[in-house]
Amino acid sequence: MISFLIKNIFKGFISLFGVATLLFFLFNLLGDPSRMLLDQREDLEQLENIKIKYGLNLPLHKQYINYLNDLSPISFHSNNVDDYTFLPEKKPRITFINTDSFIGVLKFPNLRNSFQKNDKEVSSILTETLPNTLLLAVLAISIAFIIGLFLGITSALQVNTFLDKCIMVISTLGMSLPSFFSAILFAWLFGFVLHKYTGLGMTGNIIEVDDFGEGTKIVWKNAILPSVVLGIRPLAVIVQLTRNSLLDILSKDYIRTAKSKGLSTYVIIKKHALKNALNPVITTLSGWFASLLAGAVFVEYIFNWNGLGKEIVNALNSSDLPVISGSILTIAAFFILLNILVDISYSILDPSVELK
Repeated sequence: MISFLIKNIFKGFISLFGVATLLFFLFNLLGDPSRMLLDQREDLEQLENIKIKYGLNLPLHKQYINYLNDLSPISFHSNNVDDYTFLPEKKPRITFINTDSFIGVLKFPNLRNSFQKNDKEVSSILTETLPNTLLLAVLAISIAFIIGLFLGITSALQVNTFLDKCIMVISTLGMSLPSFFSAILFAWLFGFVLHKYTGLGMTGNIIEVDDFGEGTKIVWKNAILPSVVLGIRPLAVIVQLTRNSLLDILSKDYIRTAKSKGLSTYVIIKKHALKNALNPVITTLSGWFASLLAGAVFVEYIFNWNGLGKEIVNALNSSDLPVISGSILTIAAFFILLNILVDISYSILDPSVELK
């Protein structure tokens, strides 16, 4: 287990390094970030000040080194406020090399500041928006797993019947619907046309200002439509995977032996078949959970959900490169972490699987 974790964490860092490198050179190929900040206005003095502030006046290879230095948990920084590598006093650090520089140990990567949001730290923006996206993803995957597992088992037990065919048609339709189309359809149908009956709005966030404007309140009903829309596609996949996997397990010899002993279908499914049938479902489920973080972009924007996806769209519209970069790196880190957890859970569900 220890060697598996060390090996995969190392692979994870290599993957993040690749993503970070790709982002850096891709953004530099798109144009001069300093001109993006000025909205193409020709103000040479402002342009030069911006380049100095964000280290854009340095050669490309030095900008790249500074970029990797920012992302490293152990990094070199300057005490000179005019230097790009300057780090405020409130940031944690360990050892001073000399009076001008020091080595800092940060709790999180230094993602620097937003180009647009009044120089706000990107880490603060992610801290505010990421929990909302994670909540939406957890709700969506929970809906998909519970309903998908039930429909998948029902379909397997009623194989080749009318009910089975209906479930398969619905799941196929769910897989083919793009998230942005489903979001628009559900918002219009349940948030506008049927609002009188559902009580749901077309848009809304989990936290809203109360009626008196004196505080905030949690509005759980605003999470219903976006989480359902986000869970449609993984639900459809889970239905088909559960059905096919369970049909394969039910054809095994040990299941026939259990039936010959007089065990009920419920007992056979619960104690013998379902655990083995869940392996591919768990693997797919974890992959979809990470995908939901990226797939939430359109859903959050349409439902005006204050999450990471909506923040990415706003950052793209305003060419806020630090926010875009920080968001993508965060999603990539979740992909890597979930892949490691999937391998561990797979070995727990199936002891014959060895962690390598």
